[in-house]
Amino acid sequence: MAEALTVALRIADEVLFPAAPEVERAGRVPGSHLDLLAEHGFYGLAAPDSTLDVPDYPAVQRIVETIAGGCLTTTFVWMQHHGAVMAVAESGNEPLRTRYLAELTAGRIRAGLAAGAAVRPGPPSLRATPVDGGWLFDGTAPWVTGWGMVDVLHIAARTDDDLLVWALVDAVNSAEVTVVPVEMVAVQASRTVTMEVESLFVPHERVTSTVSRAEHLKGDPESVRFTGSLALGVAGRALQLAALGHAELDAVRDALVGAQPDAVPRARANATELALRAAAALVVHNGSRAVLAHDHGQRLLREAGFLLVFGSRPGIRSALLDRFCH
Repeated sequence: MAEALTVALRIADEVLFPAAPEVERAGRVPGSHLDLLAEHGFYGLAAPDSTLDVPDYPAVQRIVETIAGGCLTTTFVWMQHHGAVMAVAESGNEPLRTRYLAELTAGRIRAGLAAGAAVRPGPPSLRATPVDGGWLFDGTAPWVTGWGMVDVLHIAARTDDDLLVWALVDAVNSAEVTVVPVEMVAVQASRTVTMEVESLFVPHERVTSTVSRAEHLKGDPESVRFTGSLALGVAGRALQLAALGHAELDAVRDALVGAQPDAVPRARANATELALRAAAALVVHNGSRAVLAHDHGQRLLREAGFLLVFGSRPGIRSALLDRFCH
């Protein structure tokens, strides 16, 4: 087992998992959780010069799965940082790389993500308009995670001709940026908000890239594959607590890791469906105590339900409905 995975497993089992019920009640991921991940290099998981012992991409996925099996909420906040690391590392904006890459890699600057409003089909709910020296962003980002726990957002807005403008903006309330908390059935401590943006000026110096929406969507299968690791983490923890075997989990993981791009949605659906079944089995295993607020069973069941729709796509939805209804 790679050293980084061994460390992730120890953090998940000894720190994150025992604290998960209290994290949910507190309504905020403890800074000490995120500091611990930074201390061991996990904020640099996606960095080109990462010091972690991570031999390949499946190992990256396994680390995400392992940490998610400790505390999904902590993982939900932490994992959204990695898109900013990759974007800054690959950016042609040299001053931006110089200013942010080392700080992001070390976790001294922590990033969230606000992308769906610009990427999803239909008119963008977050629009970019070119102006002298940069861009104006206007509109709504309905799902922004980690508010108050991240320093910057890697945000995308879309122009009228379907160009995505990606930038790092400060994650602070201002005259141009206001937020409203979102009440969710799970991962509430992730401090997810809806963000309203009005005439936010984004200078060229903060832009990581501009790319057509069509070109961006070519990478969507990998995003779907990556976030499927969250469901595998919930499934694995539930199976462990219910004293059930891991053979199906191993098979579903292998199928997700090895799926060709057109097969990724169904493989992702199988992972989330397994998480739901495993969590339901844990509730049955735990009996009546599973309905108590501090029990891991009800928490994992709600988290599995959350993952049925988080980051979903039409192909995932169709595959899940096919499994549930036929």
